[in-house]
Amino acid sequence: MVSLDRGKVQRRYARGGGGQMMDAPEEKRILKVAEFITIAELANLLNVGAAQVIAKAMGMGLMVTINARLDHETIAIIADEFGFQAQLMDEYAEDVAESQEVLGNPEAEAKRPPIVTVMGHVDHGKTSLLDYLRKTHVISGEAGGITQHIGAYEVNTGHGTVTFLDTPGHEAFSAMRARGAKVTDIVVLVVAADSNVMPQTKEAIDHARAAGVPMVIAINKMDLPAANPDNVRSQLANYGVEVEQWGGKTQCIEISAKKGLNMDKLLDALLLEAEVLGLLANPTVRAKGTVIESRLDKGKGSIATILVQEGTLRVGDAILVGSYAGKIRQLMDERGQPRNEAGPSVPCQILGIDGVPQAGDTFIQMDDEREAREIAGRRHRAQKERELRRAQRMSLEDLSNKIAAGDSQQTLRVIVKGDVDGSVEAIAASLEQLTTKEVRVQILSRAVGGIKEADVMLAAASDAIIVAFHVRPDSNTRELALREGVEIRSYRIIYEVVDDIRKAMEGMLKPEIKEEVAAEAEVRQIFRVPKLGAIAGCYVQSGTIERKLKARVYRNGIEVAESRVSTLRRFKDDVSEVRSGFECGVGLDNVDEYQEGDIIAFFRQFEVARKLSDSKA
Repeated sequence: MVSLDRGKVQRRYARGGGGQMMDAPEEKRILKVAEFITIAELANLLNVGAAQVIAKAMGMGLMVTINARLDHETIAIIADEFGFQAQLMDEYAEDVAESQEVLGNPEAEAKRPPIVTVMGHVDHGKTSLLDYLRKTHVISGEAGGITQHIGAYEVNTGHGTVTFLDTPGHEAFSAMRARGAKVTDIVVLVVAADSNVMPQTKEAIDHARAAGVPMVIAINKMDLPAANPDNVRSQLANYGVEVEQWGGKTQCIEISAKKGLNMDKLLDALLLEAEVLGLLANPTVRAKGTVIESRLDKGKGSIATILVQEGTLRVGDAILVGSYAGKIRQLMDERGQPRNEAGPSVPCQILGIDGVPQAGDTFIQMDDEREAREIAGRRHRAQKERELRRAQRMSLEDLSNKIAAGDSQQTLRVIVKGDVDGSVEAIAASLEQLTTKEVRVQILSRAVGGIKEADVMLAAASDAIIVAFHVRPDSNTRELALREGVEIRSYRIIYEVVDDIRKAMEGMLKPEIKEEVAAEAEVRQIFRVPKLGAIAGCYVQSGTIERKLKARVYRNGIEVAESRVSTLRRFKDDVSEVRSGFECGVGLDNVDEYQEGDIIAFFRQFEVARKLSDSKA
């Protein structure tokens, strides 16, 4: 991939070398391009011959061929030569052909079910609430009883259908909760009646406010003797959430998810909010929506949990999902039961995509599977280019620049592999937040699926470690990792990942050097000894003098020398130590001048391991 220093090119032309810049027209035509394209593709966009583009590139000092890939900076310079202004195209929005025919009737809007996101702190009862509504046991399938990824569930309540998103509550899942708020209509904020408004509860409130969606407060665990709902309401008020009972506008329901207390009132509150919002969607237009979760199944291949937000998705439809494409072979509900179609606000699992998309990616129904694959291919190549650029090893020039700038920051490179994309994303986001001014976490790659030999080779080339969450390498990959010296760490709980990497980073921090005064002595007489030089006759005032201790000589309270004990004698005998209250002779390396009354302080140095909190920027 060819890249160019823009400043170097401008200096070349300023000197008159390498050709002349074309006079720029007053109004340049806009040329929308991807981040990385070949010479041939650029020539086609410019409507000129490839030889002309190659000639311009060579005039700038680039030796290229027709298949050479250019980065956006180089593309902009060459396009400027031909009278175009290159603009980076959003490959996730603008490369879908606008010429696709409009499906259905754009005016045929209809009422749709509300999408409700359940948020709150860990162990406050979010999944228990859904468990009661669905009459299943979601919690039993989660490691440690903690929700590790987003679940999407369609619930028939008797009052109408409601789609629920269950987001994890631990701080490691900030990005996942944020994504939940972006696709939701209403947020149910679950707070335990026997607890307080925790940091993650406040964060959930911030996400809901940022998304501009209404909240319904569910004070859970009202069946417990320690329940204190007024305390919860008071703390919510301090954070700007005014509930109806206290004269505010936010509905607040006291419930018990375990006992089913007031669950019907909670559903009524949700449906009331939905009625006020007047939620509408068009089931006849082209299907669009968001990926909620994704995973790789050994028998079925890539499985993505999606939420349809517009249109109707059916079995057999061509689909473009992020940087992947395919044809839907099967639609399933959250329990794995097949279904023929999914309309607005319906969550479902789909099979048939040729890769594992990232949670949060958007999808769109396409007219033609071949076109979908072409677009996905372009997106995938651009993504690979970015990953390769991130994984490039530091050059000597980069290292020289960092040293010249006094940059001593160390880098811990990590490759994250997991069973589902939501967990991979959460782990990567949590690890990146550990970065300090001295130790930086760089996520080289994050992906769903087992650990492959390519992951090990990338880790070996980049001096990285591999974090494996609910996945493991096969025997060949494991042997390769041993040969290459690549460390693979396996985990089942996300807390453990963050804690382990934090400890590893603390090991990379330069230890703090501390000093401990071991003894002090007063110089009372000076002796001259052949071959040894000046020896200070001292009286030990405190502590114990030992051989090889470091020492500083102070005169009238001012330091005049620093050295190390080389000679320690009692009368004519060499000794290993002299205690307080005794006299001795002390010789210091390279110190030959003492005065009576000098104070010699003897000290030892030791290293203290530092915590990440000590080095936060």
